[in-house]
Amino acid sequence: MSDVTRTRHGRPVHHWRRDLVELAALFTAVAVADVVADLVGHGPDGPGLLAISALALIATAGFHTWWSRRHGHAPPTGDTGARPAADARRTGPSEAQSPSETDAGSEQSPETPGAVATPAALWRMRTTVRDAPGSLAALCTALAGRQVDILSLQTHPLAEGTVDEFLLRAPSEVAASEITRAVSSAGGSGTWIERADAHDLVDAPTRVLGLATRTALDAAELPLALRQLLGRCTIRSLPATVAGKGREPESVPVEGALEDSVMRLRAPEGGVITIERPYLPFTPTEFARARALVELDARLGPRIPRSQDVLTLPEGNAITVRRADTGDLDAARDMHERCSARTLGMRYHGPVDDADRYLNHLLSPRFGRTLAVQTASGRIVGLGHLLWDGDETEVALLVEDDWQRRGIGSELLGRLVAMAVEAGCESVYAVTQASNTGMVAAMRGLELPLDYQIEEGTLVVTARLEAAASSVDVTEFGRADAP
Repeated sequence: MSDVTRTRHGRPVHHWRRDLVELAALFTAVAVADVVADLVGHGPDGPGLLAISALALIATAGFHTWWSRRHGHAPPTGDTGARPAADARRTGPSEAQSPSETDAGSEQSPETPGAVATPAALWRMRTTVRDAPGSLAALCTALAGRQVDILSLQTHPLAEGTVDEFLLRAPSEVAASEITRAVSSAGGSGTWIERADAHDLVDAPTRVLGLATRTALDAAELPLALRQLLGRCTIRSLPATVAGKGREPESVPVEGALEDSVMRLRAPEGGVITIERPYLPFTPTEFARARALVELDARLGPRIPRSQDVLTLPEGNAITVRRADTGDLDAARDMHERCSARTLGMRYHGPVDDADRYLNHLLSPRFGRTLAVQTASGRIVGLGHLLWDGDETEVALLVEDDWQRRGIGSELLGRLVAMAVEAGCESVYAVTQASNTGMVAAMRGLELPLDYQIEEGTLVVTARLEAAASSVDVTEFGRADAP
């Protein structure tokens, strides 16, 4: 055990060596006092000796005071630079207590009963500062004055000035308006701020590499990767139009185009990808990152993960559920020919003869994800689509007549919703006819909050996915990194 004096319940615990020293000092003082008394009582120089004794006593008392302060039970706050008690309670044991105090137990001092650490809030903030020495330092000083920690910082150079993007941790009692006022007073302009979460703690290079990996393994990940890269935005993919069958595709330079809060990029298949974010203009740095991600996707070409699951239906038939793409176009058309006009009308809400025209778009991984149900003979009997519709997500099902009411539709829908949850979608919607009781039953079987809108026989059922992570079985099937 060390000689360091510890405290327990606010009372000092003395070491036996210190007690021994003090006891020896006491006996020495008594002996000296006895000698002095004899000299004063029997010698002619008694008053002088008494004065010398008084000076010695004062010197001894001063030395004892100095020794106590130097080797006391706890160093003064002013001597060590330690945080005040209020800050120590806020930061918690890891920052405010020494190892010896932490090891002593979780007992609290009588002066601070029930002390609880104050929670902190995470914020994402952007602001524009002058491109001049000291501009960023003034901003950091203003944030520090309100006890705001800067966890990460990215700089986006502009033609004039610099956009600084911060991840901040602030005391919960500090409001967003207070942070923006501090930034404005330090020279920041065009400040934007919103709440962040633990996912934002990943540094930018790591996040970009992860998104590139997901895109490289699955072409359907491109819209999701762009949305995670750029935040809340609306992404629309416009396919290239064949000459003579519609308008010409929108003209976009090879390097793309950036216009404030809208960027347009050449889609890998020849169309156009439009990304809009009205609440926050894009920076040239963000534009370059998005363009690099799209170029990577174009170089790799169409691709999907080849994972599959074999399931057994209640009557004993084995089926395989797997990802599908444009390579399954012929098999999907054959399934259309076996479906009744009523089944196709329920699915496509239009002339049955036009159904085949949608398949090439639906099966393309550029616009979403498709699951196919395949029999042991290799025939496709069901398709499920998860389609990226701007900032919304649509689910759609088609099951061949002879295979309906066997649970295939519910199986497909459950997997599509699980994939939507994994992709971070807030909701999914299905468009069908009010008479399509099978689709309505499948949506209700998700046991998620549902919204219904019906107009002239067309029914739109929207499932909100806030609680889906706990109420829906989010499997690994269909993910880019699934085995």
